[in-house]
Amino acid sequence: MPQTLAEWIKTCPLPKLEARMLLQHATGYTRAQLITREHEVLEENVQTALNALACRRIQGEPMAYILGNREFYGRMFKVNPHVLIPRPETEHLVEAVIRYLPRSGKVWDLGTGSGIIAVTIALERPDAQVSASDISAAALQTAADNARALGAEVEFSCGSWFEAGRPSENHTFDIIVSNPPYIEAEDSHLQQGDLRFEPQSALTDFSDGLSCIRALAEGAQTYLKEGGRLMVEHGYNQGRAVRELFKQNGFREIETLQDLAGQDRITLGTIGLEAV
Repeated sequence: MPQTLAEWIKTCPLPKLEARMLLQHATGYTRAQLITREHEVLEENVQTALNALACRRIQGEPMAYILGNREFYGRMFKVNPHVLIPRPETEHLVEAVIRYLPRSGKVWDLGTGSGIIAVTIALERPDAQVSASDISAAALQTAADNARALGAEVEFSCGSWFEAGRPSENHTFDIIVSNPPYIEAEDSHLQQGDLRFEPQSALTDFSDGLSCIRALAEGAQTYLKEGGRLMVEHGYNQGRAVRELFKQNGFREIETLQDLAGQDRITLGTIGLEAV
C-alpha cells in the first residue's frame, strides 16, 4: 500500500534517525524537505527500494555501506565493503601527521583503504607530496575515486606494505603513516556490530595483532629520511608493545598519543636522531 513520507518513517522498525537517513538517501531530499513534504506519497519504486534498504539495515549491515559514504575530517568519503568504515579515532593520526610534516614534506600512507588519511593530508597540506598504497586493488580504486572526487593530489601504488615502494624512494620520506590491521585473531569484537561486515584482512592480522606494526617498524627506516617519523594507529591496549617494537628497530623520541576517550591510540617515533 502506498505510504506518505511521514507514514513510512512511522511504520519503519528502525530508529527514526536511521529511517530518515534512508529516506533522504532514496529520495534525495534534505532533512528540511522531509518535514515540508511529509504528506507526499512515495512512488512505488522508491518505496520498494526503501523497504529493501531497511531490511539490509535490520540484518545489521552498516549504514555507511548502505548509504555508500561516511564523513571524515569534515568531508564525505565513498565507502564500500572493500574498505574499512572511517572512524573518528583516525582523525588523531591525521592531525599528528599535519603537526609534524615539514613544509613541502613527503608522506607515505601504507594500507590506505578508502584513502581517508592520504586524501585528507593532501587537502589540508597542498604543499606536501603524498603517496598511498594498498595490497587491495579494489581498495585502491575506492581511494582513487575519493581523491578524484575531492580534488586531492595523491600518487597511488599497489603492493603489500613496503613491496609497493621503489628503490629510488629510499630515505626520501619525512613521514610514513599507517592504520594497519591490529585486532588479534581471536578477538570477539570481530563477530560483533559493523566489524562483521568490514573486510577482515583490514581489521586483523590473523595473529597477535602486532605483526603488521612489526613489519612497519622493521621496514620504515629504509624509506625514511634522517629524522623522519613513523606514525601508526593501534589498539587501546597495545601502546606499550608498540613502543617496544619501535625501540627495538632504532626509533627514538617515541611517544604514544591518546584519543578523546583517554585511550592509547597513536604511537610515533623518529629514526636516526639521538634521544634528547
